[in-house]
Amino acid sequence: MERIKLEFPESDIIHRHPMSVRIADMNYGRHLGHDALVSLLHEARIQAFADLGLSEWDLGGFPSVVADLAVQYQSEARWPDALVVETAVPAPAGKAIAVFHRVCHAEGGRPVATARLTLLLVDPAQGRPVAVPRSVGDALARTGAA
Repeated sequence: MERIKLEFPESDIIHRHPMSVRIADMNYGRHLGHDALVSLLHEARIQAFADLGLSEWDLGGFPSVVADLAVQYQSEARWPDALVVETAVPAPAGKAIAVFHRVCHAEGGRPVATARLTLLLVDPAQGRPVAVPRSVGDALARTGAA
């Protein structure tokens, strides 16, 4: 079976967000479920952007949408594990913002999952992706990510 292998861009880290696995995050296997992981990643991304003065619903005047998501699972997390979600954003290129997340156990740093998603900024009037505004690229550059 072919598995996805994601390389987390260490040099592009813009934020580290502490979180805990909630009881509602558990699945039938008694570990962090996929749907809950996606929610944790979203929360970490919102917090990372907020620290830069950005919001997903208004990135340079445009709302963002997730165009794709890839997740590489590396170990289990269970309630009430303390986690840290690191967010890295390489310099945006064209119409896409690549966002990487690495979820690790707070104690010991054992990785739980690495994820990569693509955000597109969309012009609501035309329903089409637009180029990433310079203001967004500049905000990311101030963190060393661009």
